Amino acid sequence: MMSMCMRYTACKDTSMLIVNDGFLKVFQNVASYQGKGSFEGWIRRICFRCLSDHFRKEKSYLQFLEFEDYDKADKTNALDSIYYEELMELIDELPSTTAKVFRLYAIEGFKHREIAELLNISEGTSKWHLSEARSRMQKLVKNHQLKMNYGR
Repeated sequence: MMSMCMRYTACKDTSMLIVNDGFLKVFQNVASYQGKGSFEGWIRRICFRCLSDHFRKEKSYLQFLEFEDYDKADKTNALDSIYYEELMELIDELPSTTAKVFRLYAIEGFKHREIAELLNISEGTSKWHLSEARSRMQKLVKNHQLKMNYGR
């Protein structure tokens, strides 16, 4: 959760305050978790909402960031209608190394140099896997969206 908050704030202390606030809300509301989807996804959603609340309070940051509540979002973009858990399932359909690079870069916020060291590959190979993951994810999301529209 800390890496997610650090992507949006420049200050480690601010990120830590947001994460602490998020986990306080998690502990206060753990009884309301219904077991639908992953527990980590539920926690991530709460922490993201704490992050968005923080920026709503800090009006100066709102000119740079825009947050939407999922329930109120316009469904014009394919990603708007996909929950975190569903995206993680789509990522699992990628080839192993491609999925690892995508998770490390897009979700965890690692740089290509760090990914190359972790996976014992070159930076260029890391960039290729990311490009491949993006291309395949676009197709997977589009297919998922079509299935969801026809399934209704």
